[in-house]
Amino acid sequence: MKALLLVDLQNDFMPLGALAVSKGDQIVPFVKELVQYPFDVIVATKDWHPPDHCSFASNHPNGCIGEVVEIAGVPQKLWPNHCIQGTFGAEFAPGFDTTYLDRIFYKGTERYVDSYSAFFNNSGQLSTGLEKYLKDKEIKELFVAGLATDYCVKNSVLDAISLGFKTYVISEACRGVNINARDSHAAFAVMQTAGATFVPFQKLEEILKVKDRAL
Repeated sequence: MKALLLVDLQNDFMPLGALAVSKGDQIVPFVKELVQYPFDVIVATKDWHPPDHCSFASNHPNGCIGEVVEIAGVPQKLWPNHCIQGTFGAEFAPGFDTTYLDRIFYKGTERYVDSYSAFFNNSGQLSTGLEKYLKDKEIKELFVAGLATDYCVKNSVLDAISLGFKTYVISEACRGVNINARDSHAAFAVMQTAGATFVPFQKLEEILKVKDRAL
């Protein structure tokens, strides 16, 4: 059983968003095709922050975007206000057809701890419910795409591997924040070392054993 996980395809991560990912909109056409492949389950995540979230530089006296602080013993990078619950920035990007989704998982919902991974918050103490959902569906293989390569995609992939899923990364359908120029490159290296398999988009049909299907 195979599942597709689409990470944080939200307006605030698009090029004109509050926390813009360069060329993040370029993955939407890939996603339009991905959701038509015969995955057994398709799920997506949303960053879903309260306005007073700990990751927002604006909520820290003299906080600077990009600064790393410590909150309850967990390092936290400070970001612009983004993906605030119920706002346009938190909604899915235009062109992303959500009718294909079996379920949406929300993360970063707690004020005092962030959540990069689709599975757990950054302290590792609270599950989003994604692991149980996938295992209840008897998913063995997980294909991952989305934003951003160097944060939420990377952490989701690492957790998926540690939880026992055979994990594939569709690299053409990922983009990174790249605060430093090679952050995405470094993230791909970490994922590969951990055991992720990188799948060229054009090889998906073969891997998924799609036959005579027009996409």
